[in-house]
Amino acid sequence: MTGKPDPDALDPVDLAQRLIRCPSVTPEEGGALDLLERVLSGLGFTCHRLAFREPGAAEVENLYARLGAAGPNFCYAGHTDVVPVGDAKAWSVDPFAAEIVDGALYGRGAADMKGSIAAFLAALAGFLERRGGAFGGSISLLITGDEEAVAINGTRKVLAWLKERGEKLDVCLIGEPTSNETLADMVKIGRRGSLNGRLTAFGTQGHTAYPQLADNPLHHLVRMLDAVTAEPLDAGNAHFQPSSLQLTSIDVGNGVSNVIPAEARAAFNVRFNDLHSGAGIEAWLRARFDAALDASRGARYELEIRVSGESFLCPPGPFSELVRGAVERTLGRTPELGTTGGTSDARFIKDHCPIAELGLLNATAHKVDEHVSLADLRDLGAVYGAVLDAYFPA
Repeated sequence: MTGKPDPDALDPVDLAQRLIRCPSVTPEEGGALDLLERVLSGLGFTCHRLAFREPGAAEVENLYARLGAAGPNFCYAGHTDVVPVGDAKAWSVDPFAAEIVDGALYGRGAADMKGSIAAFLAALAGFLERRGGAFGGSISLLITGDEEAVAINGTRKVLAWLKERGEKLDVCLIGEPTSNETLADMVKIGRRGSLNGRLTAFGTQGHTAYPQLADNPLHHLVRMLDAVTAEPLDAGNAHFQPSSLQLTSIDVGNGVSNVIPAEARAAFNVRFNDLHSGAGIEAWLRARFDAALDASRGARYELEIRVSGESFLCPPGPFSELVRGAVERTLGRTPELGTTGGTSDARFIKDHCPIAELGLLNATAHKVDEHVSLADLRDLGAVYGAVLDAYFPA
């Protein structure tokens, strides 16, 4: 190991506290990347701070750090940005104070995912103390500040930067909170796709007493929404849950009871498995909306679609089995290989190398009083250390 390790990096609880105290709500860096750069530089890593910008999106800072020049390159990926706290008065603690209460660390980002980053750095420091610089490869960290928002100026652009430099990732462990009931009960090897839709139905405004002179867009909207919610898209498959369409908003903006409005709007989200693509889901929606709309009186609709990620599966293989084995040896349990939950930056990284996602419990992620068990933080660090030992055998 070249360089002197930061002694605090050996304690995942202390490091997680220091990270939580950095108010890095997307797109603000908040000092979190500064902290990680200091710790990683102390461990001998070469650090690159990468700021990306694009018209219409906030500038975002990212960090890529690497120790070693030889292959294979083992990468850990994560994000320091967090979602807003919401109503701070609803929290039982200051969301950015990183208080410890009854054996748990509270704060925004504790679960998603500053705790995981701290656990990995603790594992990394321990690994380097045991092995020094002679571990037969490279270790890198890809840390973005743009995962919780639009993900435009984050991981995708760091990956493009790496490709331009000729740097290759051989495997990537992503520290998203994947655990459901107990720590490490699930390792994720894929994710469902996500499609957001905004549907607007147009009719003819009129008096409710004279409906024959109007055309109520709400009636069209209800029929159209029923056409896509009455039956499931599919029954799922061996690796994925059934796809799900969930309505998130129906809005008219009509404050009176004697006027038929001219238009009505709805919003929805579709989480789809690998039986579908975003384009296929859009075609399915439009076919059903067309059939449900009565256009005989000039009614029409508009549909806006945004696909934030396609579904993907990284089939079970050597890397996912290595991670499972590390969990088994460390915690005595065999994690399920799953694909549940929301999107993550794994959707970008999987195009470059095999991925596996493993992190803390997701029960309080994005919630008021987000927290993680101190025991889980330390146990996750032990699992990550076992992953490094298995990937770089002595």
